[in-house]
Amino acid sequence: MKAYWYDDVPGDQREEHDSGRSVSEEILSNLGVFYRSCPSISSVDTLASERSYKNRDEIIVSPQSMGSQYESKVKMFFNEHLHEDEEIRYILDGQGFFDVRDGGDSWIRIRVEKNDLVILPAGLYHRFTTDSKNYIKAMRLFKDEPKWTPLNRDPGLDGNVFRKTYLDSLDPKARMT
Repeated sequence: MKAYWYDDVPGDQREEHDSGRSVSEEILSNLGVFYRSCPSISSVDTLASERSYKNRDEIIVSPQSMGSQYESKVKMFFNEHLHEDEEIRYILDGQGFFDVRDGGDSWIRIRVEKNDLVILPAGLYHRFTTDSKNYIKAMRLFKDEPKWTPLNRDPGLDGNVFRKTYLDSLDPKARMT
């Protein structure tokens, strides 16, 4: 995992967009983002048990697995959104990027690769894309039945109970990032 401030330079979302300014795991943690390197599935199983994740599946995001829908799906994943559940991803192969909003509404880019496990809290605005190799295989973990329901950013979401709970839970340091 490598985290840094997104450079906001126009261009393909799958490029690095590395500003050269790194972001520490502490800053991510202050935003509620959980990261762990899990070199074996047993470490994922242990975490799943600790956090009461009951279900899981695997997804491959690539032109080969998604066919003609690939480009539209990658664009959909890159729309800024939040979820009313945690988003848990364990990377099995390939690479990609999760972009998350900091307390000042700037983007932080998190590069994930094999053995990285990332948990984004419910209510956090984020987006996802593959890298320029257009391939990632990930395990998705869920507390209940598998679902992926994005709520695209909109002023009406300011009143969403999960968004409010997330903002209320932020470490004061994260609000000033």
